[in-house]
Amino acid sequence: MARMNMIEAIRSAHEVMMEKDPTVVVLGQDVGYFGGVFRCTDGLQRKFGEHRVIDAPISEGGIIGTAIGMGVNGLRPVAEIQFADYIYPGFDQIVSELARLRYRSGGDFFSPVTIRTPCGGGIHGGQTHSQSPEAIFTHVSGIKTVMPSNPYDAKGLLISAIESDDPVVFFEPKRIYNGPFDGDPEKPAISWNTHPKGEVPEGYYTVPLGQAVITRPGNDITIITYGTLVHIAIAAAAATGVDCEIIDVRTMAPLDVVTLTDSVKKTGRCLIAHEATQFGGYGAELTATIQKECFYDLEAPIGRVAGWDTPYPHAFEWQYFPGLKRMSAGINNVMEQE
Repeated sequence: MARMNMIEAIRSAHEVMMEKDPTVVVLGQDVGYFGGVFRCTDGLQRKFGEHRVIDAPISEGGIIGTAIGMGVNGLRPVAEIQFADYIYPGFDQIVSELARLRYRSGGDFFSPVTIRTPCGGGIHGGQTHSQSPEAIFTHVSGIKTVMPSNPYDAKGLLISAIESDDPVVFFEPKRIYNGPFDGDPEKPAISWNTHPKGEVPEGYYTVPLGQAVITRPGNDITIITYGTLVHIAIAAAAATGVDCEIIDVRTMAPLDVVTLTDSVKKTGRCLIAHEATQFGGYGAELTATIQKECFYDLEAPIGRVAGWDTPYPHAFEWQYFPGLKRMSAGINNVMEQE
């Protein structure tokens, strides 16, 4: 085991898979010489060469289209989109080509592409560097959608994604790249090199796709969340004193319905939380699923905590972000209802 933050764990996943499988290649803007804007690919080009770690032009459609072609021809490309906000120019390639390739070829062709991209707020990036568009991709048949909340899961899930024969969009919450927080979940992460690290195996291991995990067992209410808000939920459970069972979804599509519904049937109450805007967000799908499967077990309406239905603001980042106060209020509101 080694002590790693999420950046180091993601870098380690790349290195392990590139050593294990010579067909694994990395491409994207600044992933080679520069090592990625967040340093997730730092040192890979020096170790594996320019033919396996490829600096691409500023063309997200070109990056993803090239990755699709690589995958069809026997490679396992890992394409980095520098910020999730910039994935939209490549959206047509993902939806119209990558997601449908196996289906429309009757299983004759597939392209095992992993698309990595940082998402969410935490760096005062404003509307063009802070979006969380995960719900859009869960709507696309043929795509697996993943978002880890800690270094151990980040590495294990990324290795599973790279080994998957189906395409995976792998979201990385940038606010917890270097560890959860500097003690206060309501404040931005400032000390980029002093955050706590997690225990992560140095070698090969996997975390299964499509499997949620109970981060904190409890009996009073189930909080279903993922990414950065897993840590907010843990802090809110401590702040409110409510015995919360916290579930980290990890893989949003395919969804582990059994783990979620078993928990809600036990607690009888449910709060769903995500950083993305609420209207049309992934929480709506979770709410519909819980309502259908747990209707007769619910003791109160399902609650939701999410970002505002606005672009991600720069000046009011920490008001937009669903932090400790809003999560605590959400817990208390569900607990107070009959």
